[in-house]
Amino acid sequence: MRIHVVDHPLVAHKLTTLRDERTDSPTFRRLADELVTLLAYEATRDVRIEQVEITTPVTVTTGVRLSHPRPLVVPILRAGLGMLEGMVRLLPTAQVGFLGMVRNEATLQASTYASRMPEDLSGRQIYVLDPMLATGGTLVAAIQELISRGADDVTAICLLAAPEGVELMERELAGAPVTVVTAAVDERLDERGYIVPGLGDAGDRMYGLASG
Repeated sequence: MRIHVVDHPLVAHKLTTLRDERTDSPTFRRLADELVTLLAYEATRDVRIEQVEITTPVTVTTGVRLSHPRPLVVPILRAGLGMLEGMVRLLPTAQVGFLGMVRNEATLQASTYASRMPEDLSGRQIYVLDPMLATGGTLVAAIQELISRGADDVTAICLLAAPEGVELMERELAGAPVTVVTAAVDERLDERGYIVPGLGDAGDRMYGLASG
């Protein structure tokens, strides 16, 4: 597994506003959407392409297009939905699957309650969307599910990550074809499993509703 922290002034600027507790839900959703597109630009540097011959208004030339099978974008419900539009804006021809996962707040263990994806993911590039890589349990469980279906190229896009979550992924997914792209790796987790300094509960801040 490898982790890529995107070092760009616009990424840092948008992340700062997302962190601010005064940022309301509509603004939070808009900035998260913009930040995802910036992260997705970095995350798709190795997207698979193939050459294609086209005719311009002037001449015939060779360009590239996304190869088949198309990439699969998988938001982890519910907060990952807030990242979907920013991702498919960059990859409009990608297919979209869904994983519904919930974390037990007492044990911090993740379980799957809904899944809508192809059974066979062999040969597919997968982009998983999850705003917060906190304890890492949810993302590890999600990626293990994808790998069990044959995925051999998985990129997780997260707004923020915690060292504990990164360490868990490195331990549980050692040797797996996984990349994490994030705007920052923060200091630590608190006793509730929240990232510090973090930005709070991404789902609650996107939608203005308490989880549970």
